[in-house]
This record gives sequence, structure tokens and C-alpha cells, in this order.
Amino acid sequence: IAVAYLYAVTGTLNMADLSVRVAEVNQSGLLTVIAILFLVVFGMKAALFPLFFWLPGSYQAPPTAVSAIFAALLTKVGIYSIFRTFSIIFYHDPSFTHQIMVVLAALTMIFGAIGAVAYNDVKKIIVYNVIVAVGFIIFGIASFSEVAYSGAIYYLIHDMVAKGALFLLGGTLIAVAGTSNLKEMGGVIKNHPLLGWMFFVVALALVGVPPLSGFFGKLLLIQGGFSSEHYLVVGLMLFSSLLVLYSMMKIFLNGFFGQVRPTKLQRTPIGILYPPIILIVVSIGLGLGVEFVYPYVQEAAQNLMDPAVYIDAVLKE
Repeated sequence: IAVAYLYAVTGTLNMADLSVRVAEVNQSGLLTVIAILFLVVFGMKAALFPLFFWLPGSYQAPPTAVSAIFAALLTKVGIYSIFRTFSIIFYHDPSFTHQIMVVLAALTMIFGAIGAVAYNDVKKIIVYNVIVAVGFIIFGIASFSEVAYSGAIYYLIHDMVAKGALFLLGGTLIAVAGTSNLKEMGGVIKNHPLLGWMFFVVALALVGVPPLSGFFGKLLLIQGGFSSEHYLVVGLMLFSSLLVLYSMMKIFLNGFFGQVRPTKLQRTPIGILYPPIILIVVSIGLGLGVEFVYPYVQEAAQNLMDPAVYIDAVLKE
């Protein structure tokens, strides 16, 4: 429906051509409605508040390896779509659409963080942390500045790596303990120390502790929030990060420490740990190698902030 309305108003579906024609159309109210329709569609795919109702159940059901791919890539498709449409097509009047995105991003952060701390189920805690990250990235897009875009892109890359590792390690913990309920597990680190400390490193990356990958992306998002004067949302972002830390430490302390309970596996098969080890190394590399990665991220952000680059490349004669 959104695509049909957009075509009816502009007469084209070429994104570069759309960017030009949207600026020329004298129906700003109708275009705003169309933009909101696109936001609803892509927001559902991205698990943006209040459209994340599908995510907790669907991410818990599949096997761990499938859930890891979902966590790393599935919501990112919706985020990427929002990035593209609201930087190339619906960027001419951000005072309304982007302010709505700021509010939805803030609510996504908070409700995701509340969900993460409310449960004692490992998978549910991890799943709700996916929602928190969606709020962070959408906030960067909504802040609509070069530094905020850089932060959103950097955090997007970080989250793909860290969430993949988190789901793999969380699934391994469940397989080892034989349960997903934190109240029924404990002392796992005694027989599985490598698994425990790998989980700890990933938890720190999610919170944004330097020198891991989450730090620099979150720092750029905070700078972008300040530059766009969204001080309250920056505060909510920091508060959500504390709740993420609490939820991760709840798994780490209750699952790996405390009273030693019988485990299903006495030793972690080393082959299971190879994929998360690789992802953790990448996360550390993204943190320590900021000076090498950031120029590419900044260039991407500059191109997104200047649609003329894309328009000229596509429509040049």
C-alpha cells in the first residue's frame, strides 16, 4: 500500500528519482503519511516499539545457530531499510517523521531493557537485548547528523557481531546446563571456564566497555544525540545500558557462579566455541582498530547525509 501511494504521488519507484521528485511535490502532508506507512512496515521488520511483539517468541523457538543468524541479520534488514528510505527519500522535512522516530527509539530502548531484566530465562533475556540495540540504532538515524549516522553504522556492525556471539554462547550455556531457567542452573564456570569468560567479554561489549566494539559506536551515538539536543533520550540510552549490564550480569553470576548444580555436559566441546571465539576477536578488532575502520564508516555516513552523491551516480547522463 505504501509503495502504491508513493508511486501514485511521484510516478516512479527509482530511489534516486524519488529523492528528486519528492522534493518537488507540493503535497507534504500526503508524503508525510506515506513516510509513516514506510516507518510502520520497516519498523515491524526491525522490531521497533510497539511492533516488536513478534520477536521474543520467534527468536526463542529456533535452534541456537538459527537464532544467532536471526539476531545478527534479521532485524538489521528493517533497520537498513529505514536508513535508506529516510536518508534518500523522506529527508526533506525531518521535523515530524524523525521526531516520531526519536520517541519510538526511546520507547524501544526502555521496553527492551525492562524485558531483559524482568525474566530469569536465558533466551528471553538475550532476545530482549536485541530490542534494546534496535532502539540505539534507530535513535542514531533519527538524530539526523553525520556523527549520529556514523554511530548508527558503527553500532550496527558491532551489534551484528556481538549478538551473534551472545546467542551462540547463550545457547551453549543452555545446552551445558540442560535448562534455560537461571533458577535451575549455577556453578557452570567450574567445569566450563572458557565458556564463562567468553560470555563475560561479550557482555562487556554489549554494554559498551572499552576497548570492545560497543564503546565507540555508543560514544558516537551519544555525541549525535547531544548535537541534535536530544538530551533526555541520551539519558535514557545510558540508563538502558545499565539495565543491559544488569541483565547480562544476572546470567553471568547466577548461571556461571553460585551453587554448583549438575550439568548435562561435563566439558564444553571445543568445536562449539570456535564461531563465538572468531566473533569475539572481530569485536575486539573493531574496538582496537577504530582508526582503521572509522574512516570507512564516516565516508558512508557522509554519503547518506548527502543524497546528491547517490542521485548523481544513478541519474547521471
